[in-house]
Amino acid sequence: MSSTVLVTGAAGFIGMHVSQRLLADGHRVVGVDNLNAYYDPALKHARLARLQADPAFSFHRLDLAETDAVAALFAQARPLYVIHLAAQAGVRYAIEHPYAYSSSNLHGSTAILENCRRHGVRHLVFASSSSVYGGNSKVPFAETDPVNHPVSFYAATKRANELMAHSYAHLFSLPVTMLRYFTVYGPWGRPDMAIWKFTDAMLAGRPIDVYAGGDLQRDFTFVDDAAAATVALMSRAPARLSSDDPAAWQASSPDSSWAPFEIYNIGRSDPVTVNTLLQRLEAHTGVRAIRHELGMQPGDVSRTFADTRKLALATGQLPQVPLDEGLGRFVRWFRAYHQR
Repeated sequence: MSSTVLVTGAAGFIGMHVSQRLLADGHRVVGVDNLNAYYDPALKHARLARLQADPAFSFHRLDLAETDAVAALFAQARPLYVIHLAAQAGVRYAIEHPYAYSSSNLHGSTAILENCRRHGVRHLVFASSSSVYGGNSKVPFAETDPVNHPVSFYAATKRANELMAHSYAHLFSLPVTMLRYFTVYGPWGRPDMAIWKFTDAMLAGRPIDVYAGGDLQRDFTFVDDAAAATVALMSRAPARLSSDDPAAWQASSPDSSWAPFEIYNIGRSDPVTVNTLLQRLEAHTGVRAIRHELGMQPGDVSRTFADTRKLALATGQLPQVPLDEGLGRFVRWFRAYHQR
């Protein structure tokens, strides 16, 4: 059934792919983005142009921290569903620019939560991040694991988002699903991400920064898989358990809440080292990487690895694209986009 879906961060990497999938499914998409200059806005405009070719897509440029503008948009658009992907991204950028994160990730997200509850949104799907697992050493990371030790301010804001969203689910019976994305990559990706930076440097003959000997492990997730999981979960709004029946709550899965609130890992569950990643990129580009060896970065973690059993139970599907295939698709897109 066709519905109006508000997608924040629609000109972003995941936002564009999610919006395209929603449009292909016959939904009307209201896109929101502030088109900031964290990375080259030309890339955001290029993504946006692809979406604007569909008459079922409309776009509003605004900053979510402008609460009056957000309220006016909700009153005009009347979305049944909201997929909130907008955020100030980047682990290392937060070290020097923390106020950008508090404005977008905290203040802006509060505006989304408040307007979702005021306008009777059926389901809010809200982007979190695998970075909330912080210094956890147990792998794979499961939604039931404690996440009390973030190692970056970005991660702290995303964990705060989860707690904020749970309070709204409890207080106002607003169904909320949080998505912990694991290192999403692919065509139309972000220039600040490792796969883009490595490919760009290798094709230009520049050295690449390799941290901690290249032994860091990441659970790389292809963007089409991430978008498919996001849209699949949109139609599965969590239900509220009766607060008058604690036995029913305690008998449910350990990570559940009495509130209509769920958290899902979105990952491939197949982590590889940066050294392996570079070997595969060398094969796809035909270029040998020039390595600039550095130590561990502040705010970084040694490994990410998603436990996706909960996602499989909920949707009957899991990310399918293996890293080698996904890298090939990215490199082909990158060469075409940059005419290299």
